[in-house]
Amino acid sequence: MITATFRARSAEGRSALIPYITAGYPELTSTVPLLEALVDAGADVLEVGIPFSDPLADGPTIQRSSFTALENGMTVRRVLDDVATFRTRHETPIVLFTYLNPVLRHGVSSFVKDAVDAGAHGLLMTDLPAGSDPEVERTIVESPLDLIRLVAPTTSIERVPKAVAGGSGFVYYISRTGVTGASVDLSATLGEEVARLKEVVSLPVAVGFGISNPEQASAVARFADGVVVGSALIQALDAGGISEAAGFIESLRRGMDG
Repeated sequence: MITATFRARSAEGRSALIPYITAGYPELTSTVPLLEALVDAGADVLEVGIPFSDPLADGPTIQRSSFTALENGMTVRRVLDDVATFRTRHETPIVLFTYLNPVLRHGVSSFVKDAVDAGAHGLLMTDLPAGSDPEVERTIVESPLDLIRLVAPTTSIERVPKAVAGGSGFVYYISRTGVTGASVDLSATLGEEVARLKEVVSLPVAVGFGISNPEQASAVARFADGVVVGSALIQALDAGGISEAAGFIESLRRGMDG
């Protein structure tokens, strides 16, 4: 489903737009209406973050949203219930973004089964590099879920095939080193980096970390198969609620399609 979405956008000459939200933020009941608004605004794939108490890969904006969501009472079970509710009305693919610990606490096999039953299509775990836990990886790879692999700018081209081993759906390319967060400028060599990456991987490549405005989204869409936006979307949500967040995604969609 995820790869098919990328193919459909590619056939249209467009890049896929992938917004990230933290489930349960800003309110416990915000998740489903926010997801629906983002779909209406032009999202192609949705990345739903499961809040975690120690989100080391995330910058201050997403960390804060995660802590607030936990304070609101969001749990893994509630995230999956919200995904299931969303799925009754929408077919847009969902990638669950999480860390390994919540999955282990839920039980890996149970989590994978429950995620599939809820209607999720992919799973991205920032702290599960290829080869780090073969049993966990095997459970995911043998399931209907796509295992989304991450590649960093510090990953050598020679190591990329190992880094994406077992992956499916798309490859998430981190546009810069460090944690997530909106950025003023993108790397001047980002296009070249993605071009080299696409020479050695067969999956679509989506770029995230630091994309914060339509101009940046438009620039990335010229060479990447997908554009991921998280922190800037959370900031828009903080500034004006769901309507502001949806308007921000609409502006990115226009920039990418322009």
